[in-house]
Amino acid sequence: MTDESMEKLATEAWLYGYPLVTAAVTKSNMTAVPARDDARRKAPVNQFCYMRATPDASFTEVVSPNADTLYSSAWLDLSEQPLVLTVPEFGDRFWMVPILDAWSNVCAVVGQRKNGRSAGPFLIAGPTWSGAVPAGLTLLKSPTAVNWIIARYATSGPSDFPSVNRLQDGTRLIPLSEWTGDPESYSPPTSVPVPAGADATTAPVDKVHALSGREYFTLLNRMMVDNPPDPADAPFLGTLAKLGIVPGATLDDLSPEELATLDAGARRGPEVLRDLLAGAESAGSGGWTVHRGLGDYGTDYAKRAVITRFGYGANLDADALYPHATTDSEGRPLDGAHTYVLHFDAGDTPPVDGFWSLTMMNERQLFTDNPLNRYAIGDRSSMRTNPDGSLDIYVQHDNPGPDRETNWLPAPVGSFNVFLRLYWPQQPALTGSWTPPALQRTS
Repeated sequence: MTDESMEKLATEAWLYGYPLVTAAVTKSNMTAVPARDDARRKAPVNQFCYMRATPDASFTEVVSPNADTLYSSAWLDLSEQPLVLTVPEFGDRFWMVPILDAWSNVCAVVGQRKNGRSAGPFLIAGPTWSGAVPAGLTLLKSPTAVNWIIARYATSGPSDFPSVNRLQDGTRLIPLSEWTGDPESYSPPTSVPVPAGADATTAPVDKVHALSGREYFTLLNRMMVDNPPDPADAPFLGTLAKLGIVPGATLDDLSPEELATLDAGARRGPEVLRDLLAGAESAGSGGWTVHRGLGDYGTDYAKRAVITRFGYGANLDADALYPHATTDSEGRPLDGAHTYVLHFDAGDTPPVDGFWSLTMMNERQLFTDNPLNRYAIGDRSSMRTNPDGSLDIYVQHDNPGPDRETNWLPAPVGSFNVFLRLYWPQQPALTGSWTPPALQRTS
């Protein structure tokens, strides 16, 4: 292979491994505490941390956060034993508990759509476990040892937080060896050793993108041991072996030229991610792109990497759709220097069985400070409809005035993008017969 083709392969390898490396770095970041710390949104491995309020502009651990739900987040290591997951009674509230494997695929999900008001308890087991499932537990099998649970509970705002907090407290993880049948009998440890040198401050995406080729692919090789690639990846992994990318292998025997090739792939990877996203977004109509098939990527490694970078933790389509807009009705990039209106005709708001919202993102795919601390607006907000029943949402940097403030989604000064999140979408949204209206620039 030529030097050029080897560098191209190294870049493809970087994209292939991106979700697994991101999982390792994010897990390290979010578990670098001796005990659960809800204020910092961190907890040791195999423990939930409960985000008691919706994220604000200080939240940087995960890109494209949402302000619609309260999270219960846990990073799992199933290499030693399974875990028991218990959930409370949710009543009519929308809830879901998806489990992502280390490659960012949703390997299991429980929630209102599938289970109604409550379910479980469940036994979450890794790829090497083959024991007998205790009576009363439902098995959820994961193909990887590392997993991420991102439980979501719909909330209508601060006055509703205490009710959701009680539901969070009833969402628990218990090692199988400690399971007695009574979740109340188990208390998680509060003095877990923190690995030396663990960095819980730098955003995971910044860490991943700063890794050299040697660092990145060494981590990838190590992670692939307990988190095996899907069997369908075998042909591509055979090609990657030419670069020393093999589960469990070291890179010590590579030449300086070969290591330089890996470094080139690591440098080029983030640029390719941006290009891939731009290409995917340009395929949308009316300024919106609906990325379908999320949470189950098969061998579409490029798509998997793009979603890991710009929407890590994405759900299956049946649970949530995320129409994404980076341009207005005329294809012009969205920018806080201008004002916009998102207009829904009467009876034509997003069709959902759960709920919907419009969420603001800055150019780093994070929230931005604003006077109202409002990062999303939707069907649970106190928006005013027009006399004919239609709805206008004002998307702009400056306050549109007291008569329109209830329908205002604040934008940052510069470049921005928005997600229209549809939870438990109905068939018209799933099939594409319903599509969002374009954002109209008004100044």
